[in-house]
Amino acid sequence: MDVEQVEPARIVILISGSGSNMQAVAEACQKGDINGQVVAVLSNRPNVLGLERAAELEIPTQVVDHQDFATREEFDANMIRAIDEYAPDLVVLAGFMRILTPDFVRRFRGRLLNIHPSLLPKHKGLHTHKRALEAGDSEHGVTVHFVTEDLDGGPNAIQAVLKVLDDDTETSLQKRVQQQEHVIYPIAVKWFVEGRLTMHKGDVYLDDKILPESGVQLRS
Repeated sequence: MDVEQVEPARIVILISGSGSNMQAVAEACQKGDINGQVVAVLSNRPNVLGLERAAELEIPTQVVDHQDFATREEFDANMIRAIDEYAPDLVVLAGFMRILTPDFVRRFRGRLLNIHPSLLPKHKGLHTHKRALEAGDSEHGVTVHFVTEDLDGGPNAIQAVLKVLDDDTETSLQKRVQQQEHVIYPIAVKWFVEGRLTMHKGDVYLDDKILPESGVQLRS
């Protein structure tokens, strides 16, 4: 009996810089690990490394420069229009360094993922590795979460948890966390496009089971 082929999910990735997480997700799609296709990579900054990486992967790119707009609302409205041109099933924020307006979040609610380099809800915002060391945290890591109007406060899908070593510096901790980013972001995207990972009324479900506040935790 023939098995019906499910069309690959359409994924748009937003970046602001090097695009290493974008590359991890895109390569997982191209290898067939994820039944998805990155149909566009959009950047709010021109001439960043992530655009070069996307071009090497033969992914269409577009720049919507935030400096061209007078307000955050105007920029987000133009970014929404650019994203909608590609009719995505999922929008992935991969180092997209913009605070999103409520209108943007509502437009893509439930199909908008972000990655943040801490064990949310700890250390929202910037300089997370430095803050983890200064706080004397015994564990640190990275979180993939659904995006809501609450900055870095949407419900968690998956976390990678690392022990903070006695000799860790901000640089060494960042490097180890980034290695785990490239592991868990493709996992979260894979779960989403397979219909296994969903958000409903502020909670995250995997295989129709509600996840704890941390989301799924992977420890190494």
